[in-house]
Amino acid sequence: MRSSLFGENLESTTDEGMALQNPRMLKVRLDGEVLARQGAMVAYQGEVAFAYEGAGGVGRFLKKALTGEGVPLMRCRGRGDVFLAQDGNELHILDLDGDSVTVNGANVLAFEPGLTWDIRRVEGASTLAGGVFNMVFTGTGRLVVSAFGTPVVLGTAEAPTYADLQSAIAWTSSLQTRLVRTAGAGALIGRGSGEAFQLAFAGQGFVVVQASEGPVVPRHSHGGSGGGGGGLFE
Repeated sequence: MRSSLFGENLESTTDEGMALQNPRMLKVRLDGEVLARQGAMVAYQGEVAFAYEGAGGVGRFLKKALTGEGVPLMRCRGRGDVFLAQDGNELHILDLDGDSVTVNGANVLAFEPGLTWDIRRVEGASTLAGGVFNMVFTGTGRLVVSAFGTPVVLGTAEAPTYADLQSAIAWTSSLQTRLVRTAGAGALIGRGSGEAFQLAFAGQGFVVVQASEGPVVPRHSHGGSGGGGGGLFE
């Protein structure tokens, strides 16, 4: 059989534990374990077992129940290759080196178990009904995030930076944040019918903004923190 399908689409060969098979699929060379979003596995080869991980502790379980933030996780254990994806969204690898990044839970695909995570309220966002909550990852290891469309990475040190609540998917955790309300502008600059909320960022760091507010879903939370990686910041 002959087809262009068997060219660049063949399985990639790499010794890295986590690497992009293509812009929308992650390949994990598993020799131990990795944490991933439930339902993200699209294929695997080898001897791999999948187990429900939950919220990862009573404290985080309660936070997830109260805030609606967090990721339904599964733990993948064994030896083999696991392929992960999320609705065909673009994927980006962040390499954390003892630092911290805040990520919208809806954009978390997978991460190495050496990273610690928690659910936290976004500083300055308590004026929004129900608050704004995101997942904060800290430590050394790889984290893979998804983006609806190709994102832009904005530096925050040079000018005041603002992002739509549904479009800011990750940022340096050390940034100062506050919620800005633009009365009467909801129908003009973002989703809404009477007022628009933007998250304002200040300090030295970055904000990752996806190319859409994403699918229409009931209002929920966001958060931020820092890291590097995977061509996202190049």
